[in-house]
Amino acid sequence: MAKQRGLTGFRRENGAVGVRNHVAILPVDDLSNAAAECVAAHVPGTLALPHAFGRLQFGEDLELTFRTLIGIGTNPNVASVVVIGIEPNWTQRVVEGIAKSGKQVQGFSIEGFGDLKVVEQASRVAQRYLQAASEIQREPVDRSEILITTKDGESDTTTGLGSCRATAYLIDRWVDEGGTVVFGETSELTGGEHLIAERCVDDAVRSRFQEFYDGYIDMIESTGANLLGSQPTQGNIAGGLSTIEEKALGNIVKTGSKPVVGALGPAEAPSRQGLHFMDTSSAAAECVTLMAAGGGVVNLFPTGQGNVIGNPVQPVVKITANPKTAESMHDHIDVDCSPLLTAGQSLDEAGEGLIDLVERTINGRVTAAEALGHREFTLTKLYRSA
Repeated sequence: MAKQRGLTGFRRENGAVGVRNHVAILPVDDLSNAAAECVAAHVPGTLALPHAFGRLQFGEDLELTFRTLIGIGTNPNVASVVVIGIEPNWTQRVVEGIAKSGKQVQGFSIEGFGDLKVVEQASRVAQRYLQAASEIQREPVDRSEILITTKDGESDTTTGLGSCRATAYLIDRWVDEGGTVVFGETSELTGGEHLIAERCVDDAVRSRFQEFYDGYIDMIESTGANLLGSQPTQGNIAGGLSTIEEKALGNIVKTGSKPVVGALGPAEAPSRQGLHFMDTSSAAAECVTLMAAGGGVVNLFPTGQGNVIGNPVQPVVKITANPKTAESMHDHIDVDCSPLLTAGQSLDEAGEGLIDLVERTINGRVTAAEALGHREFTLTKLYRSA
């Protein structure tokens, strides 16, 4: 076992620990994207988070949008937030939700003022926030304070055999040392969902997990659609995963062996330490965004055929055990554990190598996705707008 590296992070007003220090410019709706991006252009170093939705949504679909936006604003990797919306009421709801975390946040609505005036006012606030954030210092933190999430993508046969096993090694170690980890991809548990149910710590967690899983499958089956090509994807099939059951086993492998202590709704933050399931889509950008909204500060992303996903708030660590991908897409890969399958590397060696890279990422190392500018940020939409 490698010597544990000292970790540092940014401690927020509510005690949560982040590994990045963003000043976010957060639009409430698609109509406010232009103003948010304009503010970020005026104040380089701030982070605009444009997205496609936020208008004429209702019911649980609207609640999920609010939960996601507020969750992103309260993510520990965010130091402060400027919120911009077309209407004042929904803008203020997001501002008030973020303010409960104790961090600096101010909102601006465009109706009655127009983009130019709002951009000027919001840019002045963003400048002050950025200067204040620049003085926040890293401090020593414990592994137990770092919320890790995990999702895989463009999986193939090497994923379940290699990169997911290395990820599981880290997850088991992280949980053993008091840390918290979140996994999801509800549809990609199909055929192995009973394995997760058996690991739930009690009947309450098991019942909520089963409710999430059954509801997702019922929704899919109610359409009468054939998912082949979507689940598994064309890339999965090319990589040798011909059924959703084969794909699910790799997804489950990466969760490790620890008990599942919580079943979370999408964008819901865990309230206790340990391993949690989150009810999410298997689409990469949607899933990672929901996990970031739940408080995740580093995402582990095993990939086989090669996935380029990043996230603007939560750094994504890309892991592969496919030697071809490690060579042909090396600029996207943070951890090459293909020697686990090709050169006699032990699982301990592969897992310790991943832990080392994740610790460096926590301490400030820029991931491949960050370096290449991948900032995929996608809200999950449950149904049609009004």
